[in-house]
Amino acid sequence: MCGIVGYVGKRNAIPIILEGLKRLEYRGYDSAGIAFIDKEKKLKIHKRAGKIVSLERMLPPPSELDGNIGIAHTRWATHGKPTTINAHPHTSCNNKFAVVHNGIIENFKNLRNKLIEEGHTFESDTDTEILAHLFEHFAKENDDFTLIAQEALKLVEGTFGIAVICSDFPDQMIAARKGSPLILGIGKDEFFITSDVNAIVIHTKRVIYLQDGEVVSIDKNKFEITTLDNEIVDAVISEIDWDVSAIEKGNFKHFMLKEIFEQPTSVKNAFRGRLVESRSTVRLGGLLSNGEDLRDIKSIQIIACGTSWHSALIGKHIIEKLARIPVEVEYASEYRYRNPIIPDGTNVFVISQSGETADTLAALREAQSKGAKVSGITNVIGSTIARESDNGIYIHAGAEIGVASTKAFTSQVTVLSLLAVFLGRMKYLSAEFCAQFIKELWKIPQKIQKVLDNNDHIKKVAETIVDSTNALYLGRGANYPVALEGALKLKEISYIHAEGYPAAEMKHGPIALIDENMPVITIALKDAIYEKIISNMQEVKARSGRILTIATEGDTSIESLSESVIYIPKTMDILQPLLSVIPLQLLAYHVADLRGLDVDQPRNLAKSVTVE
Repeated sequence: MCGIVGYVGKRNAIPIILEGLKRLEYRGYDSAGIAFIDKEKKLKIHKRAGKIVSLERMLPPPSELDGNIGIAHTRWATHGKPTTINAHPHTSCNNKFAVVHNGIIENFKNLRNKLIEEGHTFESDTDTEILAHLFEHFAKENDDFTLIAQEALKLVEGTFGIAVICSDFPDQMIAARKGSPLILGIGKDEFFITSDVNAIVIHTKRVIYLQDGEVVSIDKNKFEITTLDNEIVDAVISEIDWDVSAIEKGNFKHFMLKEIFEQPTSVKNAFRGRLVESRSTVRLGGLLSNGEDLRDIKSIQIIACGTSWHSALIGKHIIEKLARIPVEVEYASEYRYRNPIIPDGTNVFVISQSGETADTLAALREAQSKGAKVSGITNVIGSTIARESDNGIYIHAGAEIGVASTKAFTSQVTVLSLLAVFLGRMKYLSAEFCAQFIKELWKIPQKIQKVLDNNDHIKKVAETIVDSTNALYLGRGANYPVALEGALKLKEISYIHAEGYPAAEMKHGPIALIDENMPVITIALKDAIYEKIISNMQEVKARSGRILTIATEGDTSIESLSESVIYIPKTMDILQPLLSVIPLQLLAYHVADLRGLDVDQPRNLAKSVTVE
């Protein structure tokens, strides 16, 4: 959620960390700040509520912004309102230590009370400020910055990713993590610390993903990683495998629109190299080296949040249909608080775009603690979920900057459909069916492009609902979760209240809302239950509802029921969600853009939710 950037080296740190902050704006935030040690070895702090541009406007002249070590932060408020006082960095009483922090300190009240008894005074309402005071407390007993950090952090319960600088150690930075992502970037005679590689990829592609309980001490010449118990860690250096162009908008107005239009490529990347046409099967080497073990799966639990939860619902539909394995889909945020039952023979899958979603990570650990094998489905190589899962599948969607997920969703659905065929082929599915599936999946990218080519028409449809205050989305079968996802997209970025419903359930309550002002977006494709959803549309029409329809190409008869129709190409029923969601993404985008809203950074939301 919050963003951390730090720099230690020979260059001026301030422009580097400010640039890094701007590359993290997409994560969502409500305040920003920087701290650095100047040429005179003095600690300087500048912070402000609001956007980074507001922070830049209040900064002193460039001649006063010069130092080789600095930290910066964008805050998404948890403890305390989004004010300048609550913005990071936070400082100690003696104004020597400055701390930026992602996560939540669960025992901050007890620690704060003890520090107040010792004479410390606090300025903010945040949990983070206690860290600066803890560092000051232990500095009275020790003159080694690393040992000070280790002793202070041993007292902290909860999650943290932190970076700390101190005027008494003007050439050294300390960073540490527990449950909140933190990455060390390695340059030539310089080092970077960040919560998100997007902030530093322009400077280096060599990174170390810090593990829980690790502390790194950095100066311009070297770094050393230890545990909280001061044991040396031999860390592995990884290479970032994508270019900075992936996180730039190019000719698109917003990242979200760019990412919607990238889906022909991102979906292809999700299945590329995984289709074995000669044997009419699917290869998912990341799950197990020996696929025979998967024959013993008796049930599946899929755990996720938000958009990933919607992809999981589609996965349930496809896996049960093709592999005949019962699937339960769970909200990660609820999973571990109800003492979940995991029967023998159950494989747990967790889905997270970022691989850092706090609730999903906690659910993963809960499942493992009960003896379950957990497979991760994530986008970010080296993420915590990728590392802690027993095995898994990368979706290969590439960097996704827009807060409202689009291409990650379709990549997740693609991978889940591959999983369904992979499992089904072991027992039930014929080679003939799998050959047909592979043939049709290869056509999906060009069919997505055909939907995207209809963007101008979709924008005109958006103009007809831009002033609406509510909307209802209806779908059946695998397109019911697509309706949920379409409604979520509209809520997230346009702030129009919208709900997704199974079309047949509409008459059990939501039908009371329908009148001439209520747009009802219906996914009515030519499939096995087409006639059923036509009946549901008739019910809406009889009550003067405004019907906007996603329909199969050539289905002109549906136009008599609809105010507007958006056509998509025909495909196999199990692959329909990969096409039907595209116009809903574009519809939400255009409504939000027409309303003049910040599409990429919707209010109150964050890209990677790393707090519970």
